[in-house]
Amino acid sequence: MSVRTPLTYLAGAAILLSIVAGGAVYASSSSSPASAATEMQSAALTVYWSDGDSGRLSDGTKFRLHGIDSPETGSMKQRGGAKCEAERDLGFEAKEAALELTRGRTVRVRETRGKDRYERTVLSLDLDGKDVASLLVAGGTHRTWDYDGHQKKPDWCAGAAS
Repeated sequence: MSVRTPLTYLAGAAILLSIVAGGAVYASSSSSPASAATEMQSAALTVYWSDGDSGRLSDGTKFRLHGIDSPETGSMKQRGGAKCEAERDLGFEAKEAALELTRGRTVRVRETRGKDRYERTVLSLDLDGKDVASLLVAGGTHRTWDYDGHQKKPDWCAGAAS
């Protein structure tokens, strides 16, 4: 039979309390995906564009706009890059249109739709109550694209001489 001293009980209680306290701190600091999406939707954010339809928000979220496509700006030699030089030129125009639309302005996330194959959040953005993707399509530099419906990606090189 072992003899337990009050110090043994005190040490055990201290360890138990530290485990419980650590769990409470962890639970309060980690938020559910639903609450994170709600927080993202309510915040006014700045956009940093990578190309005409994707980029990063000021909260660090890497994103891709839902429902549209823009020409690629990447080299024809790289995977996922432009298919022709004309597409690349159009890609820089599309990126410039996105930059001009949002320069010095804040956007809000209207809706999130999960992640794409590059781990970017697919989302819809609002600018003064208007859908950013629709504004870009109306400007002529972007096209609608139903990626979810497995629609073929727009061919930006069709009819181009390059």
